[in-house]
Amino acid sequence: MPSESPRTRRPSPVMTVLVVLLGFLTLPMSMSGTTVAIPRIGEDLHASGASLQWVVTGYFLTASSLMLVSGSLGDLFGRRRIFSIGAAVYTAGALGSAVVNDILLLDLARTLSGAGAAGVMAGGGAILASAFQGAARTRAFAAMGTMGGIGLAIGPTFSGWMVGGLGWRTTFGVFAAAGLVILLGTVFIGESRADRSPKVDRPGVASFIGGLALLMFGITQGAQAGWGSPRVLGPVGAGILLLVVFAAVERRSAHPVLDLTLVRDRRFMGWSLAALAVPVGSSGVLVFLPTYLQGVNGLSARDAGLSMLMLTAPVLFLPAAGGRLVNRGIPARLLAGLALVLLAGGNAWLTVLHPGISALALLGPLLTIGVGNGLVVGIIDAQAMSLVEPARVGMAAGFLNTVKGGANALVVAVVGAVLTSLIQARTGSAELAGKIAAGDLSGPAEALHAAQFTDAWHIVLWSVAALCALGAVTVHLLLAPAGPVKVSGGADSSRTGRTLSAKI
Repeated sequence: MPSESPRTRRPSPVMTVLVVLLGFLTLPMSMSGTTVAIPRIGEDLHASGASLQWVVTGYFLTASSLMLVSGSLGDLFGRRRIFSIGAAVYTAGALGSAVVNDILLLDLARTLSGAGAAGVMAGGGAILASAFQGAARTRAFAAMGTMGGIGLAIGPTFSGWMVGGLGWRTTFGVFAAAGLVILLGTVFIGESRADRSPKVDRPGVASFIGGLALLMFGITQGAQAGWGSPRVLGPVGAGILLLVVFAAVERRSAHPVLDLTLVRDRRFMGWSLAALAVPVGSSGVLVFLPTYLQGVNGLSARDAGLSMLMLTAPVLFLPAAGGRLVNRGIPARLLAGLALVLLAGGNAWLTVLHPGISALALLGPLLTIGVGNGLVVGIIDAQAMSLVEPARVGMAAGFLNTVKGGANALVVAVVGAVLTSLIQARTGSAELAGKIAAGDLSGPAEALHAAQFTDAWHIVLWSVAALCALGAVTVHLLLAPAGPVKVSGGADSSRTGRTLSAKI
């Protein structure tokens, strides 16, 4: 297996961490903050349904589709280079989002931002993995999780304040300015890459991006076109077929974009499944609950953003706490299982949701979901990357971020489509269902529509709770020790993990 290139700059580790963490602060802010602005965007641009949801979904779709590719390209051509390109593309998309006057153009700009986000996320994770080892790597990834948590936490509040006072366009302008700072900061990051000739697995890249994009696109059409429509079954079927082709291509490729030995590692896949389950348990609530609170309870964008602090605030400090617990000997496997149980319980508890619900009644379930999210988000990357040799850290980081980004995109697409479909089954009108799901409940039947919206939420929440409970059991089994060798997040885990990976 190729080794790390010796041609690597050695700048101050502090500057490297600061620039990467700024990226991991800004991108979650852009995601969570945009959800608060959705009702105002829909009102200003006269949009609803799938075209309005795409403001959020399009971002996640392109990010998740390109993260794996970005990580592998970083191994080949330079992780700093991919990070820099991603920051430039993200900035351009955010600036475009601030100035467009049409919902389709806004969707395109947000999609461009997602493409840039892929480079920042995959490149940033690989930069940290190549710059630090052992306990220092665990602390770096815990800091990364903490900054991501801060972005999630302050995103809705910050954007709610900006939308209410200065408008949603100003919010995107601020994100563009932050992207420019990240881009300028990349001059302080040293370059690293795998020591091998740059050869791109073009069939793998094309089949993966095409398959995932078609799959997500088909799902987003479900509520509007009907789940049995050719507009849904066609893209979904073609997407699944392309992903099967992707697996076959990677098995035969000399330079695969995804080395399938990664997914044959039981423990690596256990952490990957944990990375998938966390967004399942939290993203639907984070993205769509602000719309419910604004539409049903009549909260302003600012107040809805403040309410979401009950969910996001625990992610401010728990990722670092989780990293410290692992370094002190608490099995990471137990923390992961506990986190997923909390996510399941929090979603089940949130079925107390009803029109007029108070902030105090929301505190328990939202805090439970937030604690489950924060407890594990800071240790997943460090634990998974400790099982990978240095030459493949870009590929591994890209895969992990693809799993997380893909889960986010899938959850946003599925929850949005299912909520709309469930409301449509109760109202009998696709157009009316789209308006209700976008928070527009005005009219003489407002109370009835609020009850229908709430019923749809209860079904979604129980379903998510069941999936998280199943994920908790599966992750616990996959991470069970295989023998006398024990992997932890400390200095020894990096060496032990690479030994296990080499054996596999």
